[in-house]
Amino acid sequence: MEFKDYYTTLGVSKTASDADIKRAYRKLARQFHPDLNPGDKKAEARFKEINEANEVLGDAEKRRKYDELGANWRQYEQTGAPGAGGAPPGYGGGPFDGGGGQYRTVTPEEMQDAFGGDGSFSDFFQAFFGGGGPGFSAGNARGGARQTRQTRGHDLEQEVDLTLEEAFAGTTRRLASTRDGQERSVEVRIPAGVKDGARVRAAGEGGPAARGGRAGDLYLIVRVLPHSVFERRGQDLYMKVDVPVTTAVLGGEASVPTLAGTALRLKIPELTANGRTFRLRGHGMPSVGKPAERGDLYASVNLQIPTALSDEARAQYEALKALEDRRS
Repeated sequence: MEFKDYYTTLGVSKTASDADIKRAYRKLARQFHPDLNPGDKKAEARFKEINEANEVLGDAEKRRKYDELGANWRQYEQTGAPGAGGAPPGYGGGPFDGGGGQYRTVTPEEMQDAFGGDGSFSDFFQAFFGGGGPGFSAGNARGGARQTRQTRGHDLEQEVDLTLEEAFAGTTRRLASTRDGQERSVEVRIPAGVKDGARVRAAGEGGPAARGGRAGDLYLIVRVLPHSVFERRGQDLYMKVDVPVTTAVLGGEASVPTLAGTALRLKIPELTANGRTFRLRGHGMPSVGKPAERGDLYASVNLQIPTALSDEARAQYEALKALEDRRS
């Protein structure tokens, strides 16, 4: 079992103050939080490591024990003494024996809320600090007794279809759930900017648990439906804007719709070619958790050829053709 360097995990020195540790933890937790990295398994694993490191270094007693034993933790576990110096004061003959030491490890509820399931802390953490996860006694090491392990309910998944407008603005879904044999209604908030395939978690709304354990979680698997006008690529949106031939030749303006329900006036320079793309900054999709951060909207010119000609229009086009013939 590999030794965990919690100082390296948080990017702080071993002499870091409590304030330094708290500041480093908050910065990293925001960066790798699951809500800001939906579906990113690497970010999820990093978030777990950060929380585990903070659970130790943010607690004065755990940090003291960690600093005193360090890489000698395995020897202490097996022999009850770190080298020849014996166990540190306050720990009796070791964390796993029946001696007189007392300590407790908090149950990782916050980690449970973030990820669900058991085993949120690493094997090293549980071996080093004696934590067994939710449902185990974390109290007196003298008696060695453990409470009955509670069984957590199963997590459930359900697909939910969203329009691109709903993904843009954020929305809610009201779902039917059964709890203790009774049907109930659950409203789940879906954040603005959510992507296709994202998992939105409703804590405690999954399968019921046995023996007094906590219920599982409900995950909504988002499926964003195709849109008739816009195509989404990451946080950017792409569309085609119809431009009459006369406007493309002489210049003018075109109306560009947005997902926000407004219309933008796009300036068309004279002699604009078909397919030319214009970038409208900040009119794309918002980032999850950061609605002020928006992608861009790209509008490509789609020249509109007349489908019918009046006599006057035909005369004008024929005059234009005659002018072009004289130039060639």
